[in-house]
Amino acid sequence: MDISGLTIADARRRLKAKELSPVELVDAVNAAIEKTDPQIGGYLSRDYERARAAAAKADVDLPLGGIPVAIKDVINVKGESCACASKILQGYTAPYDATVITKLRAAGAIPFGRTNMDEFAMGSSTENSSVGITRNPRDPDRIPGGSSGGSAAVVAAGEALASLGSDTGGSIRQPAALCGCVGLKPSYGRVSRFGLVAFASSLDQIGPFTHTVEDAALVLQAIAGHDSNDSTTLDLPVPDYSAGLNNGVKGMKLGVPKEYFVDGMDEQVEARVREAIEVYRGLGAEIVEVSLPHTKYAVADYYIIATAEASANLARFDGVRYGRRASAPQDLADHYGRTRGEGFGREVKRRIILGTYVLSSGYYDAYYLRAQKVRTLIRRDFEEAFKKVDGLLSPTSPVPAFKIGERMSDPLQMYLADIFTIAANLAGICGISVPCGDADVDGKKLPVGLQVMAPAFEEARLLRIARAYEASRKS
Repeated sequence: MDISGLTIADARRRLKAKELSPVELVDAVNAAIEKTDPQIGGYLSRDYERARAAAAKADVDLPLGGIPVAIKDVINVKGESCACASKILQGYTAPYDATVITKLRAAGAIPFGRTNMDEFAMGSSTENSSVGITRNPRDPDRIPGGSSGGSAAVVAAGEALASLGSDTGGSIRQPAALCGCVGLKPSYGRVSRFGLVAFASSLDQIGPFTHTVEDAALVLQAIAGHDSNDSTTLDLPVPDYSAGLNNGVKGMKLGVPKEYFVDGMDEQVEARVREAIEVYRGLGAEIVEVSLPHTKYAVADYYIIATAEASANLARFDGVRYGRRASAPQDLADHYGRTRGEGFGREVKRRIILGTYVLSSGYYDAYYLRAQKVRTLIRRDFEEAFKKVDGLLSPTSPVPAFKIGERMSDPLQMYLADIFTIAANLAGICGISVPCGDADVDGKKLPVGLQVMAPAFEEARLLRIARAYEASRKS
């Protein structure tokens, strides 16, 4: 059975009609992994027998009954390794399920497979994994994006129906755009982060990768909601995300932020996104230009706030309670120094050092406090824009997938890969990337992503806008 392109919605219909069993579906996913993943490198591990046993007991009447879902290696699944693609957590086995995993199981889904990522979710290309690189399914000489590159690649390559990733500055939307699938970042507080290994606690969010917007709505429905284990989740009702999905955008007002079309972005990317905007006009939406004037500070602001929070969050990895421990240390300082020096990769060390610097005595007010004030200005930009429009349209990434190794020696160029996605995390709003065509590069057709953004906790509106464009391409 070929599962490439098989959507969750289609699989559910076939499972309910008994044309397919959950065990056959897990077998088909496993066969696809064995066939394709040696070229892609999207998976770090998988427990086939455990997934098969879960499939044998699956209730197909549940919302995701019998559907296997791949999980980024930063989310705890009880009894499975959760190493965040880092040497320092080698050998660590999760003693509990993250809340999103508990919710997926309650909805009938089967967690199946750990996907590759940039170490501790720090990167935009999945080249910072300590295990190995993941390759783009469209062109194996190119990166899949990051940090959730493995989760995007396995869906795009037809090795999974859906996967979960995390998005701190674009780590779901950017790889979804570069691999050619749908990637959804929910609003901050919509999905529990309990059981997600923290990178930057005020920015991190968990969300799905899928083949379609409809599938993204189904997965979000399962994982959204308040969690008493995560005080940052809001106790708000979770709407029916599928109910108004096909209501279209006629009469809506959609904004195009002028700061998201900048010098230096790829001409083909700009052309595909502007074509998509015209599609919305044709569907009856009013298109207006808006301004988000503080967007130009977003990248610098993000790399102060995110690294400061990373510096604090990663202090816990000292070789005493988790994972790797340096052998035969001379004293406690030697133990800490060698454990962290041997366990963390280069990019993680760079961000810990930067974050420790901006938090240090004498520099806190100059950098961290000022960055929080700029973050407020960025959030207010979005609040003002959403008083005038129902949603925002922009490119997800300024360029198509670049070649493996092309930016590893230039961190600034790597950080700019997220220039259009970071502001949504700083503002706490929701965003989604949907495929909007291809760019011809060196004889290869590389995917281009359209980013749709909506106000915080307006995921139903976000999905409706995204679905309208997706449906127009398939009609």
